[in-house]
Amino acid sequence: MFRKKELHVQLENRKFESFALSASSSQVEVDPQSPKDPGDNRETWSSNLDFLLSIIGFAVDLANVWRFPYLCYRNGGGAFLIPYTLMMIFGAVPLFYMELILGQYNRQGPISVWRICPLFKGVGFCAVLVAFYVSFYYNVIIAWALYFLGSSFSSELPWLHCNNTWNSDMCWDNVTKLTVNESEMTNRHSPASEFFHRKVLEMQFSDGLHDIGYPKWQLVVCLVVVYTMLYISLFKGVKSSGKVVWITATMPYVVLTILLIRGLMLPGALKGISYYLKPEMSKLKETQVWVDAAVQIFFSVGAGFGVHLSYASYNTFHNNCYRDCIVTTAVNCFTSFFSGFVIFTYLGYMSHKHNVHISTVATEGPGLVFQVYPEAVATLPGSHIWSMLFFFMLIMLGLDSAMGGLECVITGIMDEFEPLFKKCKLSREVFTLIVIILSFSVATINVTPGGIYLFHLLDTYAAGISLLCSALFEAIAVSWCYGLDRFTQDVESMIGIKPGLYWRVCWKFISPLFIIGVVIFGLLYPQPLQYNDYFYPSWANYIGWFLALSSILMIPIVAVIQILKTKGSFMERLAINISPMEEHTAIREEKKISRFRAKHWLYV
Repeated sequence: MFRKKELHVQLENRKFESFALSASSSQVEVDPQSPKDPGDNRETWSSNLDFLLSIIGFAVDLANVWRFPYLCYRNGGGAFLIPYTLMMIFGAVPLFYMELILGQYNRQGPISVWRICPLFKGVGFCAVLVAFYVSFYYNVIIAWALYFLGSSFSSELPWLHCNNTWNSDMCWDNVTKLTVNESEMTNRHSPASEFFHRKVLEMQFSDGLHDIGYPKWQLVVCLVVVYTMLYISLFKGVKSSGKVVWITATMPYVVLTILLIRGLMLPGALKGISYYLKPEMSKLKETQVWVDAAVQIFFSVGAGFGVHLSYASYNTFHNNCYRDCIVTTAVNCFTSFFSGFVIFTYLGYMSHKHNVHISTVATEGPGLVFQVYPEAVATLPGSHIWSMLFFFMLIMLGLDSAMGGLECVITGIMDEFEPLFKKCKLSREVFTLIVIILSFSVATINVTPGGIYLFHLLDTYAAGISLLCSALFEAIAVSWCYGLDRFTQDVESMIGIKPGLYWRVCWKFISPLFIIGVVIFGLLYPQPLQYNDYFYPSWANYIGWFLALSSILMIPIVAVIQILKTKGSFMERLAINISPMEEHTAIREEKKISRFRAKHWLYV
């Protein structure tokens, strides 16, 4: 009781001091109840809804539309929801909640937040690098969608027929319902497929990763537009991005609903939904189904990127981040499930139109949204409208996720090297421009004729094992080194209640074991790297692993540096580096090392 009263008095004093400081000089909204120095000028969200829409916008991305429905269909339909839900409850959501707590309590970016446990500062560098690497190819998807959106304004959708200059002899223009066998469908290319591969990507001018070619100027222009929109959204910080997400995070739901209503009117739509949801309980015996569920929910929620941590660092101290975690997770899962209805109504229509099994047309990734769906809407009345709506939705889904990734990079580096930025008088506006230019420069490689091969390489390695390692060591650092006892006290000081036993057990045991299992399975059963009929050479896999290890190795490298630059015996160095900076003086002078006691490690 005495401790609570003392904390209340301290917070009131800080509130008074920060109010006096802000009234005299600051133009930036300062959180009066931050545990940091009340004199800092860290801005906060204009409203909690800005923050909530931002984390929802990041969590709900293109994968909800182009990956979850296919995984659900492939892995037992409705039965897939069982492993998906279990992996969500015991794996991804606890780590998501942990990131929100870390960011909100410490009001620091993904690197400097590790003042709570300096030994693991490399986790922050790993997360920032992963987020930066993802921007190299993720923003290209938005550029493709922008290209398709522009093409939808033509008098006739260019992927409707095979009478275009870019079409090959393998193009099959089936404008009427004809009976064909599945082998013939496999050997033929649809007009939409050839539009994407031969017109948009121009893959016919490249023989593989060794033959990249020059960037296509139309896609470069689309990429410039995308990065310009990102800069406008980010250069003022959360004050600008918090307004943009009101459109980018909400508009997809309006469009999905319109598309679903139209799709339900098509022949074969109900058959498609039946294939989507039909439960096959026998599938639950297959290990790959559980791995697919784990990977999907983990990457969908976005734990390990450091984005949620960065966004939460701009919250007020007493914001209810527990509520935000539950709401975001519910919306994310609903979107994945709901988008499946939209996609499979059109896949059912395609199956009916060609008189083939739905497995022939069901696919995932770029093939679904840039080939199958455009073909499905091309022959509908008012096809231009449905096409424009769909690709506008993709752009909205992609933008807020892209904003989150780059915000992680900007916030992480600016918080960690704040003295250097002040010394060089480097403003956020200028640094944001530098980050945008660097990301754009690498992204242009992906809009070359051979860029799709690099795109697939980056998609496979940039945020795979490295992202899982980031989340794993984050959980270990907080639960074991920083300590669950102190972490639960942090939560109580913010929202007034301690996390229950479920959260503590997941943070300390279940979630780390869940990640370790996924990593081990991925290493033991690697999938061959290929795109369509192109098999990557062995040196391409080496490049991919180098990319992944460049972020993972930041964790041990920074840990060694932290140990070496700390003075004292090895045990003193270790004690200092697994303890928050506030305890370092006591460790050095009074030799009080709470983290060397059994109580610290056994607490749950």
